Amino acid sequence: LADLDTYDASPRAIVDAASCVVVSCDYRQAPEHKFPASHEDAWAAYTWVVKNCASLKGDASRIAVAGESAGGNLAAAVAVMARDGGQTLPLHQVLIYPVTSADMNTPSYEENAQAKPLNRAMMKWFFDKELRGPEDAADWKISLLKVPNLKGLPPATVITAQIDPLRSEGKAYADKLKEAGVPVTYRNFDGVTHEFFGMGAVLPEAKAAQALVGTELKKAFSQGKKDNY
Repeated sequence: LADLDTYDASPRAIVDAASCVVVSCDYRQAPEHKFPASHEDAWAAYTWVVKNCASLKGDASRIAVAGESAGGNLAAAVAVMARDGGQTLPLHQVLIYPVTSADMNTPSYEENAQAKPLNRAMMKWFFDKELRGPEDAADWKISLLKVPNLKGLPPATVITAQIDPLRSEGKAYADKLKEAGVPVTYRNFDGVTHEFFGMGAVLPEAKAAQALVGTELKKAFSQGKKDNY
């Protein structure tokens, strides 16, 4: 339902807040391209950026991944794939109301079953279009809470929204990262819905979330520079 233009405000906000280069990547979408097409594209984009960072006036030793909603799932999955595949590890992962489970019976799903703009019926529709069958729902790249070992992953900033069925699973993933010894900054924003992050022009909560992401990324990039030079 969304494309690069839909989410344009978010990467621009991160550019401003973190004073960094942002590569905003499109990917194949369902139902024409089912799982794992989007994850394959996210991984291809990440490895391309690692190899071509200098041409973007970036530093390949200081790369982070970030995403909202399904994009948050992709960013988190890329971090795991980088760790397990021996690829350059991101310095940081920014996960904004990420999908980390296919379980639609969590407390936040119950509380926000009829919420707008995202609710249980919409998530069921998304999963039905994206997944080829029950085995995909159990795949760790969809259900990141099933990853048996999260040790060694990059520090994370995890943001959730109160009026969002994905709130519980986002917090659960933040908690699981912490339990694995991964440094985590977690913040839930009250009174706002799924998709609020890019609305900094009208929502003070969005401006605060963008500032938080900027602070955490600047910290990560500064530490990375210290470690590499």
